[in-house]
Amino acid sequence: MRNHQSSKKIVVIGGSGLIGGKLVSRLRALGHDVLAASPSTGVNSVTGEGLAGALAGADTVVDVVNSPSFEDKAVLEFFEKSGRNLMAAEAAAGIGHHVALSIVGTERLADNGYFRAKLAQEKLIKESKIPYTILRATQFFEFVGAIGESAADGQTIRLSPALFQPIASDDVVAALADVALAAPANGTVEVAGPEKISLDECVRRFLNARKDPRRIVPDIHARYFGAELNDRSLTPLEGARIGKTRFDDWLGRSAPQA
Repeated sequence: MRNHQSSKKIVVIGGSGLIGGKLVSRLRALGHDVLAASPSTGVNSVTGEGLAGALAGADTVVDVVNSPSFEDKAVLEFFEKSGRNLMAAEAAAGIGHHVALSIVGTERLADNGYFRAKLAQEKLIKESKIPYTILRATQFFEFVGAIGESAADGQTIRLSPALFQPIASDDVVAALADVALAAPANGTVEVAGPEKISLDECVRRFLNARKDPRRIVPDIHARYFGAELNDRSLTPLEGARIGKTRFDDWLGRSAPQA
């Protein structure tokens, strides 16, 4: 990675969300001029509003924007519109590095509409002439509760026992900051948590930490947002960057706040 001494102007698209907010703070602490761009600050990548002004004079754009809807058609439309507008605005502004946050396994889960949309977003980035780095992350620890709720049926939660390798959002932010300050990879980098754990066991630990009495039932045919899983579906390839935070340590810190 390059050193962080020379200050850059960095625009974070989606700068008010979970990842974006933390990334803005981290990059500012490192001495960079960072604009947190989101609809609340008058910048909307889907409509194009405010993009030209936000990108003026910027060196790097980091796209961590997320769709408000997970419905198949809506999420695809969101990422395609946002991606096209961003690529056009960045080309006009002469941006030297486009960084995008994506998901490990996007090409392996065609039955998952969100993953299909992220793959479409990646394709737009690769087809543009802007130097880029795509950082694919595994599922965030902060998302484990929502995974459980998505499969809940009364007092039972039926989940795949397939392995995944979840990661703390803070570790994703650290990786994103390093990628944003490095030279463009013109390729894909992966980041994952330090341990593989089955999806059902992970949600079970999450519920136990919150004293939630619902029962987890492992089912190899249980779908993860529309797709059946195997042990390769959500785990990274060899050579992934590994975060330092273990799930149980994160749980110990976050459970008392729940």
